[in-house]
Amino acid sequence: MRAWAELLRVSALFSVPGDALAGAAAVGRRPGRGTVLAVGASLCLYEAGMALNDWADRDEDAVDRPHRPIPSGRVSPAAALGAAGALTAAGLALAARAGRPALTVATGLAATVWAYDLRLKHTKAGPAAMAAARSLDLLLGATATATGASAGRTAGDGGRPDNVAGTGGTSATTAARTSGVLAPVLPALPAALVLGAHTYGVTAVSRHEAQGGSTGTPLAVLATTAALAAAVAGERRGRGLSGPAHTIPSAPGAPALTTPGAPGTRHVATGAFGAPAHAPGAGHATPAPTRTTHAPPGERPASAAFARLPALVAGAADDPGRLLTLGLTAAYVRTAAPPLLHAALNPSPPLTQRAVGGGIRAMIPLQAALAARAGAPVTGLAVMGLVPLARSLARKVSPT
Repeated sequence: MRAWAELLRVSALFSVPGDALAGAAAVGRRPGRGTVLAVGASLCLYEAGMALNDWADRDEDAVDRPHRPIPSGRVSPAAALGAAGALTAAGLALAARAGRPALTVATGLAATVWAYDLRLKHTKAGPAAMAAARSLDLLLGATATATGASAGRTAGDGGRPDNVAGTGGTSATTAARTSGVLAPVLPALPAALVLGAHTYGVTAVSRHEAQGGSTGTPLAVLATTAALAAAVAGERRGRGLSGPAHTIPSAPGAPALTTPGAPGTRHVATGAFGAPAHAPGAGHATPAPTRTTHAPPGERPASAAFARLPALVAGAADDPGRLLTLGLTAAYVRTAAPPLLHAALNPSPPLTQRAVGGGIRAMIPLQAALAARAGAPVTGLAVMGLVPLARSLARKVSPT
């Protein structure tokens, strides 16, 4: 049992549920049956990737990491490969229960995981493939949640709630339903890009964890961490997810990301504690107050990002929801940044591995901050509650 726990990196599992929950929050939905199915599918596909990773790396691990389960003889290569196949099938089956759109996203996610482990890991496309996988995982939660809500409405109109089974009616009706499902998912794209950017950095650092020796990569990822924190902590502008536009500031100096409003989603222009600024069912959301900050000319993006934090805190003093988002963002920086700085100052294998582990654990507060920023503070706090569990288990089983 211990060998399988190490093979599957069970301590890293706690970084997975927040993807689906953040995706649900990003599309303005409360977690439901589709979200639960998405979490189950994500966990299966994540573990499939872990087993497949060690199977693909068994020869390399025999030299660099002989203590791992396969090279040490505690788990056979055939068993690891079989587990990867079975977990992939289970993940796709769970996604299928959430609807055809969710199954489509999950299929792309599974294909990305297998392509990374078997072909792309040691190429320049490796970090991008891992970033795509994590982004797709968030979009899986958004799609499954939105599909479940749409299915509930069509069921009330006499339609079939199961999107995998045949849905009678004309092709025009089917196209309209598909469009109605995809439109609410668009607001989740900025959150998916943020999570993907963080994953890209963690993967880039992990490429040096066996031999160490890289100073520039941890420094670049540290700057990326600061930019992502500033983007998440930045004040929301626009009229919410279901208004004419939803604007999310990107990294300092980059254009803001704007997505069109989606019909059928709840407004999330935030009021007190990130709650909607209007009563449910109102026709329009009350515009949230805006604040614009600019970095001094010539200031580096990372230092500019940190320089903005005092102004952001001062501007959120009367808004508990904003304070929660800032607190969760600070937890993200606190988890990811120090190990990266240590790895940059001393790029030894142990410190590089510690930076990778910190990056994996930092995904949880990042997911929580994204959920809180989307107007789902309870979801954000629930995701953050996974941190003690992950930390406790990481003392027994390494996440890397």
